Amino acid sequence: MDNKKEINKRRTFGIISHPDAGKTTLTEKLLLFGGAIQSAGAVKNNKIKKSATSDFMEIEKQRGISVATSVMAFNYSNRQINILDTPGHKDFAEDTYRTLTAVDSVIMVIDCANGVEAQTEKLMEVCRMRDTPVIVFINKMDREGQDAFDLLDEIESKLLIKVKPMSWPIGIGATFKGVYNIHKKELNLFSGNKTGIEKEVYKIDGLKDPKLPDFIGNEETNTLKDEVELINGVYGDFNQEDYLNGKVAPVFFGSALNNFGVQELLDSFIEVSPTPQSRETESRIVEPNENKFSGFVFKIHANIDPKHRDRIAFLRIVSGKFERNKFYFHTRLQKKIKFPNPTSFMASSKSVVDSAFPGDVIGLYDSGTFKIGDTLSEGEIINYKGIPSFSPEIFKEIQNDDPMKTKQLEKGLSQLTDEGVAQLFVMQPGNRKIIGTVGELQFEVIQYRLKQEYGATCSFVSRNFFKACWMTSSDDDKLEDFIKRKSANIAYDKDNNPVFLAPSPFLLTQAGSDYPEIIFHKTSEFKLDE
Repeated sequence: MDNKKEINKRRTFGIISHPDAGKTTLTEKLLLFGGAIQSAGAVKNNKIKKSATSDFMEIEKQRGISVATSVMAFNYSNRQINILDTPGHKDFAEDTYRTLTAVDSVIMVIDCANGVEAQTEKLMEVCRMRDTPVIVFINKMDREGQDAFDLLDEIESKLLIKVKPMSWPIGIGATFKGVYNIHKKELNLFSGNKTGIEKEVYKIDGLKDPKLPDFIGNEETNTLKDEVELINGVYGDFNQEDYLNGKVAPVFFGSALNNFGVQELLDSFIEVSPTPQSRETESRIVEPNENKFSGFVFKIHANIDPKHRDRIAFLRIVSGKFERNKFYFHTRLQKKIKFPNPTSFMASSKSVVDSAFPGDVIGLYDSGTFKIGDTLSEGEIINYKGIPSFSPEIFKEIQNDDPMKTKQLEKGLSQLTDEGVAQLFVMQPGNRKIIGTVGELQFEVIQYRLKQEYGATCSFVSRNFFKACWMTSSDDDKLEDFIKRKSANIAYDKDNNPVFLAPSPFLLTQAGSDYPEIIFHKTSEFKLDE
């Protein structure tokens, strides 16, 4: 069975950025170009702001931020494009991290006024861990912002990656006239078109074309010639292999809100970006062109449709061909399961698929069978690496505000923590539940969703812990002794693994020196620490 043709058609990538850089808007405009949607949700129409297509949770619509990863698929130029739109907010960095395990490349959106921001640097570190290929889209060029050369220097110095401009802006803000596509020697003039698709692309005979001043003016023509000459001298030719190895980032300029520069980005992306890549397991590397199916769950989301209370596991297909109603082996549970209604996504709308191939992300209806990191295969026992839980930074004990809704609270907490929204630790005596998160906003999301989706109300009491550390030891007696002595700071995670909730950096260091036989891990995927 040869799936090579289908594999080569796939392009699976994530869109990442600092909050408010225009990431969700760019996602929408890519869908618009792909014909997946007919109008842009970000457009203010009759004074009513439609919510962005990829933000389907009510709290996202209210706050104007993405807090869950959305998966969207569309066809463009004989390619199957799979976009994963990630949360930009730093409090949801762990969800973004896991999403990046499921993509083969990344488009990073940077605001031309703000440049490289803190969250952008953190996301780039994650990309660098896997040498993920990155394309940069510098957004909001129709607003006042930094000089284009300064932005390139900032990207290279802060993100530690070489850049190669593929297009170049003519002016900025009030003087913005369009972009020159260096790669294809085309001129795209800006007209501030927010609703339709920008089509003013002019074929010119490079920068020597005598018609160029007619389009942009004499002064701008001379400036553009000087700048492109400088670019070619400083940055050289585009090397696709360096891009695929994560060593150089192609850079595009535009305005996502105005649909401007998006087509150059999309056309170049499908030309240079990688097809589905291999993935590492604990035992071997799995190649996409292998005949036998395998894939891993990188996200779980409950109640995408609040009316149906459904729970969906997002599965990235790594190898072989996934087929509807065929039995597959769940490696953690050691049992076979079949899926009658696997779905593909266009934001919140779903459609049943009969088959899917490496690079595709499908949704599997889940009654509590899956956890993040679970693997499905055709029988081989494999576990994909790199989908851990990290030690939280903020810890709060949950208080049940309505004892009549205890069951709903328990169910809601179980499902939401399965999604990876936060981590749940249970302490004894008293079965006390501690929620651990990366940021404060997650507590607001948990509280909101517990009330809206499960009818349970709760409040939180801060607990003064520094780190949650998973523990392993070759000496069972020493581990048991430590758990007894530190019982006031021992909790158990969802898999019943013991976790040391260290009150301070000093006490964590002291525990390590008092018990050298015990390894204290800062992620739940212990092998990452070794």
